[in-house]
Amino acid sequence: MCYSAKIAADLRWLEREYGATLSLPLFAELFGHLKAGSGWQKVPKTMRASFQSPCNDLEREIAGLIGEGQRAQASFFETELFKQRSRLASAEHSLAVKATKKAESDKRIASEKIAAAQRNLVDLQRVEQMDSDSRIFPGYYAPVIVANDGQRTIVPMRYRCRLPGWTEAMERQKPGTYNARMDNLERAWGRLFGVQHGVLVANAFFENVTRHRMEHRELAAGEKEQNVVLEFQPEPRRPMLLACLWSFSKSEGEDPDLYSFAAITDDPPAEVAAAGHDRCIVPIKSEHLDAWLNPKPGDLAEAYAILADRTRLFYEHRLAAA
Repeated sequence: MCYSAKIAADLRWLEREYGATLSLPLFAELFGHLKAGSGWQKVPKTMRASFQSPCNDLEREIAGLIGEGQRAQASFFETELFKQRSRLASAEHSLAVKATKKAESDKRIASEKIAAAQRNLVDLQRVEQMDSDSRIFPGYYAPVIVANDGQRTIVPMRYRCRLPGWTEAMERQKPGTYNARMDNLERAWGRLFGVQHGVLVANAFFENVTRHRMEHRELAAGEKEQNVVLEFQPEPRRPMLLACLWSFSKSEGEDPDLYSFAAITDDPPAEVAAAGHDRCIVPIKSEHLDAWLNPKPGDLAEAYAILADRTRLFYEHRLAAA
């Protein structure tokens, strides 16, 4: 399962490199509905920074929405900081009178949350770009290239697909729909495969593996499984066109309409399997891009042929921070 990826989130670069057009109304709708709290953190910083130099009225509107959202996000963190500092002071006062488990717990939790809020504030205000600014997880938003009347178009989509006909409640029961298995495309994904294809441009992907499998050994007596995160990068380094399926869901209540997607995965190449993981993303060749984005109705053979004639890459791996 590709649980995380380092994507190409610079929208201007995507426009130039792939001759694609931004769907500005959809970006405006997304940024207009994000809430302070976790919402803004689910849009990669690089993606937001793409609107720092707006070129027209709609882009200026989007830049204004991003500015308002980030100010609201800063206020949210500052409120949390004040709340936890008050909690810490109260806990320390209680401990000065009498040591209790509750006060000790409050002190520990408040200290951890203060540190997190401070990190988040610094990260929000940071201007220089870092590799982590382009990383996504399930539930995050990413720029996906699709075809709109034959034109390559960049649409902001959530990385976890809400399948056609699903409600938000149904989706919560099956949270693993950020990956679409090759061996299940005509069953679980039958209403999207051969119909609504997209591409996510990524530079690396991350996987959870167990340490003993990565080290090619059995668990020792009494040893518990330990999870590690590996980052896989193609060698030589190059952007990958990851095959995706996408869906559109009408809004429920006041929420905006939802565009969401899943990355297609298949059995891994030898080096990924040797590292301890049993799935891998599917990068398609650039010469197949338009054919993939514009599938012929009923012609699943061509879609399968594109996935089979994929870009064959060697993936180096290293331990990731998270």
